[in-house]
Amino acid sequence: MPAIVKSLSSTEAETEEWRLRCDMAAVFRISARHGWNEQIGNHNSLMLPQARPDDPPLFIINPRGFRFEELTASSLIVCDLDGRVVRGKGELRKVAFHIHARIHLRNPAAACVLHVHPQYLTALSMLEEPGLALAHHNNLALNDRVAIDMEGDEPVDDNSEGDRIADLMGEKTIMIMASHGVTVVGPTVHDAFDELFIAERTAMYQITAMSTGLKLRALPERLRRRHNGPWSERYDARLHLDAWRRILDKEESDYAS
Repeated sequence: MPAIVKSLSSTEAETEEWRLRCDMAAVFRISARHGWNEQIGNHNSLMLPQARPDDPPLFIINPRGFRFEELTASSLIVCDLDGRVVRGKGELRKVAFHIHARIHLRNPAAACVLHVHPQYLTALSMLEEPGLALAHHNNLALNDRVAIDMEGDEPVDDNSEGDRIADLMGEKTIMIMASHGVTVVGPTVHDAFDELFIAERTAMYQITAMSTGLKLRALPERLRRRHNGPWSERYDARLHLDAWRRILDKEESDYAS
């Protein structure tokens, strides 16, 4: 099971779940501010801690039909890995189940799964060769963490396609999905969020530079970081999400309700 799934007392599990819900709600609001979501589509999920070792694994995810800026900590639904809603009001979108549940099930490190269509990573996904160039300092950390799915030519609509995506991603944390968008995973909310944020910024730099029609400058291969562990082992992911939460606490405090 994913690393975040651990045995806690009932009270501890409830407290931890609320903290995680607030983090996830913050990510939805931040994503909305940056226009990462496709109308009422796109979905982010997170495995929950277990109150007892024999409890079934559960995850929280946004219910079908809501824009990201509407979501709050309490509005996220709880589902099992078979796609049943076990707590909360709302419906689990079918495509969300086939992507998220299968990644959670097959990738123990993917406690948090963020699937969005941000402008620049999505634009990159539409190129014939949709990879990140080794052109910006951020690429030195990101490029070894990227998988590219060139086979998903239509929306995900069954478990076999979800399994294919999960297996292709393997131990990578970023998947650029050709002609589609991006999926980023991590052991925590802040790991996945910060890596997604940096990846989208880096794609913005690349697409902007490419728009000049001039050749991109290449950095030396020997400078690649070769880091494949949790993003926050090297970068201030938790501090970044905390900074955003301070802004939201002032401007959109209902996210944590």
